[in-house]
Amino acid sequence: MHAQNIIDTLKLTASASGKYTNMILDRTNNHLIRLSVMTEPFYWHQHPNSDETFMVLEGVIALDLLNTTLELSQGQMYTVPMGTVHRTRPVTERSVNITFELADMETVRIDF
Repeated sequence: MHAQNIIDTLKLTASASGKYTNMILDRTNNHLIRLSVMTEPFYWHQHPNSDETFMVLEGVIALDLLNTTLELSQGQMYTVPMGTVHRTRPVTERSVNITFELADMETVRIDF
C-alpha cells in the first residue's frame, strides 16, 4: 500500500463539525465506504436496492428499526437488509461509524 492511499479516519473525525457529517472514504468494486459523524438523529428511510452495513468506531449508535432498536458500540457491526425501514441516532454525545453500501444505492425518505 502506498502512503497516498492511507486514509486517516481519526484526523477526519477530529475535523468533522455540525450535526451530521457524511463523507466517502473510498470505493471498492461497486461499493462505497463512508464515514459518518453524528450528533443528532438521521431521518427514517430505506434503501430499495442495497443492504447497508454499519460499523461503529466511536460512541454508541441506536439503529431504530420499525419494531425494535439495536444499540451498537465501538467495534460492533450490523447489516440492515435491503428494503428495511430504519434510522440511526447517537446514544452518546456523538457517534462515528463506517458504512458499506452499493455505490448507486437509493435512499427513500420515510415520513410517518
